[in-house]
Amino acid sequence: MKLTLQEMATAINAEIINAADVAVTSTTFDSRKAEAGSLFVPLVAANDGHDYVASAVANGATVTLWQADHPNVPTDVPTLVVADTLVAFQQLAVYYLKQVQPKVVAISGSNGKTTTKDFVAAIGASTFKTVKTPANFNNEIGVPTTILSMPADTELLVIEFGMDRPGDLTFLSEMVHPDIAVLTMIGEAHIEFFKTRERIADGKMEIIAGLQPNGVLVYNGDEPLLRERAGQHAFLHTATFGLNPDNDLYASTIAMNPVGATFQTDKSAMTYHIPLTGRYNVSNALAAISVGILLGISDDKIAQALAEAPITENRTEWLAGNFGGKILSDVYNSNPTAAKEVLHFFAETPVTGRRIAVLGDMLELGEAGPVLHASLAEKLDPATIQHVYLVGDIMASLEDALSANYPAGTVKRYSKDDKATLIADLQADLTADDAVLLKGSHGIHLEEVVTALV
Repeated sequence: MKLTLQEMATAINAEIINAADVAVTSTTFDSRKAEAGSLFVPLVAANDGHDYVASAVANGATVTLWQADHPNVPTDVPTLVVADTLVAFQQLAVYYLKQVQPKVVAISGSNGKTTTKDFVAAIGASTFKTVKTPANFNNEIGVPTTILSMPADTELLVIEFGMDRPGDLTFLSEMVHPDIAVLTMIGEAHIEFFKTRERIADGKMEIIAGLQPNGVLVYNGDEPLLRERAGQHAFLHTATFGLNPDNDLYASTIAMNPVGATFQTDKSAMTYHIPLTGRYNVSNALAAISVGILLGISDDKIAQALAEAPITENRTEWLAGNFGGKILSDVYNSNPTAAKEVLHFFAETPVTGRRIAVLGDMLELGEAGPVLHASLAEKLDPATIQHVYLVGDIMASLEDALSANYPAGTVKRYSKDDKATLIADLQADLTADDAVLLKGSHGIHLEEVVTALV
């Protein structure tokens, strides 16, 4: 990125204070990360970013935004005065996106969107200069941050969309106007705000709000809610993927191993390998293959990219435990659908000793939380998963649901703030023959337990 002061002022309708012949090559919200060439964006939040403008300037910021309702405009740095700093930041991203004009793939879903993003970006990078959303920068701040981080020669932008409330995906879609929109699945994530899976599906379908006129919606055809809603748009171009043969692209000959999966599709004789295990990750890979096909990328490049794809950490990865056994870590996030999928896979994993599950609270489920937590009991059987460690208050519902089938002492529950006791108990219990699964919402921070066990 390289934008002049006047260019930015015109793009966001800003008044220039302390004009100078300068250019901006990066953006930051953190004054500690400001440097020469950076635009400092002071957001108005719990900590008002305007209080840190002086610090940003001291660290080298070249330009700062400034919200007009704040007094004492800086006098020692070129300043763009705007009505709202967040809106201006988003407007600047829209302007820059139009200048670069990459092909845009937008990805959302209740589960699997980050893994799918990683797969799509790997496939895209085999042929195009590709940029993807870092980590989970997938909201009204993260999306423009990703856009403004693009080099000027970017050809493909793979961007992840998160959703908390109705309207979120409409806003993001109309910001980036994707050429291809991808929906991975509909689960119970965010049911606290949407109340039903049907409304979650409505929210996810907002991703087509800004879809280019000839754009394509790629969606999981195994989900009836998505099929129903896509069918309501007569002129919408679609491509379905899934594990069932009624999809435009489906998987066959699926084989799992502890560190990955292989499969074929109906579209070629190619055997695909992915560095993640579980049928749900095969589905994520199918979404990425569908995008690769739409981008005109060859089967062999798609296959090689999937096999070598760098995956965001803490997503269904096998690790060597310091107790001698295996750890299946999937602690980036959790919802009931995803947790049931990984429990089903874990229960079938070959092991010489015991299978032990460590499950943390699944957040943002609202009033349905207790019932949805208890529903995990259908995937927990003492014959296949011998011990269950639960973390968090909402897991009390699952603890009660398991009490009838599990022997006394094989189900234990801990406060999310008492992970030290949990770690000590696990270290005392685990043997070299055991395998342990850890799954929970990011807010429970089970990654601290993973770190202690590897």
